[in-house]
Amino acid sequence: MSDSQGPAQRLFGAGKRVLSSLIATGETRLRLAVLELEEERARLVTMALLLGLSMVLVMLGIATLTAFVIIVFWDSYRLTAIAVSAAVLLLSGVGMALVAMRMARQRTLLVSTLKHLALDRELAESSLNDDPGAHRDMRGPSA
Repeated sequence: MSDSQGPAQRLFGAGKRVLSSLIATGETRLRLAVLELEEERARLVTMALLLGLSMVLVMLGIATLTAFVIIVFWDSYRLTAIAVSAAVLLLSGVGMALVAMRMARQRTLLVSTLKHLALDRELAESSLNDDPGAHRDMRGPSA
């Protein structure tokens, strides 16, 4: 009777080890996902600040450009300074908006987590495909 409990206990122990390994792997992947979500949140805050600053600069550029158009009929020396300041503000605002749009198009949400999960799946599939006799050995001797 003790012989029949030995293999059952070994099987139960192996099952516990497999379950423990799966839980540890899942915990690692969950931690990675949380880390990536935190990084994505920081990226979104940076992007929002860039967009806000670009909007302010564009508005200031438009105000300066309006002043330029109004003053165009006054003295000729003030026009260069107004035009240059308007151009700098407008180009800065447009540049920041382009950087923010480029950042927004990048796919970064959970990229590393998905890559590691795909690697885990490939390793599991390759281990199953590489050793088909291992399943037969676990079932016991064949007749």
